[in-house]
Amino acid sequence: MADPGRKSIPVAELASVIEGLDDPAIVLALDYRILAVNQVYLRRYGDGRPLPRRHCHEVLHGYDRPCDQSGELCPLKQTLESGLRHRVLHVHHTTSGREHVEVETRPVRDGRGQVVAVLEVLRSNSAAATIPVESRLIGESPRFMGMLEMMHRVAPSPTTVLLLGETGTGKEMVARAIHRQSSRADAPFVAVECSGMPEALVESELFGHERGAFTGAHNRKIGLVETAKGGTLFLDEIGEIPLPLQVKLLRLLETGRYRRVGGVEEIQAQFRLICATHRGLKAMVANGEFREDLYYRINIFPIVLPGLRERGGDVPLLIDTLLQQIAPDRGLVLDQKALQALCEYRFPGNVRELRNILERATLLADGGRIELSHLPEEVVVPENSLDTATGQDIVSLDEAERRYLRLALARHMGDRSALADRLGISERTLYRKLAHAGLSTQPPDQAADSTPGALAAGAGQPVEG
Repeated sequence: MADPGRKSIPVAELASVIEGLDDPAIVLALDYRILAVNQVYLRRYGDGRPLPRRHCHEVLHGYDRPCDQSGELCPLKQTLESGLRHRVLHVHHTTSGREHVEVETRPVRDGRGQVVAVLEVLRSNSAAATIPVESRLIGESPRFMGMLEMMHRVAPSPTTVLLLGETGTGKEMVARAIHRQSSRADAPFVAVECSGMPEALVESELFGHERGAFTGAHNRKIGLVETAKGGTLFLDEIGEIPLPLQVKLLRLLETGRYRRVGGVEEIQAQFRLICATHRGLKAMVANGEFREDLYYRINIFPIVLPGLRERGGDVPLLIDTLLQQIAPDRGLVLDQKALQALCEYRFPGNVRELRNILERATLLADGGRIELSHLPEEVVVPENSLDTATGQDIVSLDEAERRYLRLALARHMGDRSALADRLGISERTLYRKLAHAGLSTQPPDQAADSTPGALAAGAGQPVEG
């Protein structure tokens, strides 16, 4: 790559061009330095200091190195490598806090076709947030951002979407977010729960029926497919649809037409389809439980929703959001031990289980703080305790011991002397190990052991648990 300092960059001309854009925009040199900004960008991302000549990663992320060296995709680097336009989703610092932003980069070429700069345009993503916002998806972990990127790509199109994820991962919320970002946002969003609905009623619910179509059909009924006209039809747990009805659903998707139960007139359907399931549809196809042709018809754009245990640092964000929804007037917070236990829990029930745990805790907590004792036993002392303490990956012996000591403290309800007996060590040794692991909060009488080693281990220093 040529030295960017030798490139002829028409900064004044580019600055004039980006000033006419409605979205925040900047021009970047090939070494990530900001050359020009428009006023929209300045209002949104300015920090009171001049922006030109500073690096974009420092202004937008607070990083001292480019995004690709900090665990994120860098659209500028992608554009320089390919010479093409690129789009990614990032979390940026703004004048009103951190927010999800779509970043689009385009190459700027000189008269010889050489890339001399990069134009970067930023657009807010309304589907998600990093702070509690009603009806927004909450998170910023890598797996969450990957899901958000897929949603952002498919939302503007009419393409059928298949949401795959465990129970409690928020499939309907994701479906609604896709609908809100589509051109159909002002039309109906119709959700159909396919599981638990009697087989005899599923067809009538979806397609409607004519008067007299069956016993009890006293009037014509408009089905949910017709109700969703112009909007989005969301079929939750599509794997539960009976095989006979799968044939009619396939025909609807292939022809765009259907008949009400008992009717002869074909009706033109007009909706965007989003399906969801927690079941393995491929295995169901192999077992003859789900039609193969229907599977390929709905599996055009699959999006995998990560389980909560895969979402890293999103748990504290979700806790704040859910507590504001459950008990908005109490200002509840979690103490450090309770927060740590929830962050290490596996959450087989995902976000739905987290909400249930917090709702129970708010009823048990009399003050403004949720403590470890307010959490269910399976959170405080998970199954497979040793695996939880050591982890599935190989860790250092110090780290394994630290995790096991934290587990022992949470599980043992007696005093430190009894805990030391259970562990087969002296009480003094226990306190030294706790202090070394940063877990000691009640050091014993220092007079009991005045050896230099005991003092060097920090036995007399209280450490936050």
